Amino acid sequence: MSLIVSIMLFFANIKPAEALPGLIQKGKASFYSKKFNGRKTAYGERVSAESLAGAHRHFPLNTLVEVTNLDNHRSVIVRINDRGPFSKGRIIDLTHAAAQALGMVSRGIANVSLRVVGKGQAIALAPFNTPADYQPMLEPIL
Repeated sequence: MSLIVSIMLFFANIKPAEALPGLIQKGKASFYSKKFNGRKTAYGERVSAESLAGAHRHFPLNTLVEVTNLDNHRSVIVRINDRGPFSKGRIIDLTHAAAQALGMVSRGIANVSLRVVGKGQAIALAPFNTPADYQPMLEPIL
């Protein structure tokens, strides 16, 4: 019992802004409905179906996350620019472009793993379109 309490206290001291590089989380992913296209995210950016972005409850703004579809092993790097998902059992919401890259559009939901790969610079007005756009912006999270 004391081991469980110790582990809980340890993780309670980690702030959400301290996303650890290589952190892996598994769960279900969904993607934004088309009705959200053009609406503002929790950070004031506009949702763009063509960008590679996502919503996570705890990862800091601009965290770069590799999302891997566990059913077909396709991966995409997305930038966290919103909070959510708010549906029980989901760990990430993706834009339509990211969902399409993962091959999950027809099913709507996919089993995925998330791996933090770094953090990007704050760019609110320029959406990312390809994973190559992320490469010059990667920096280690300390």
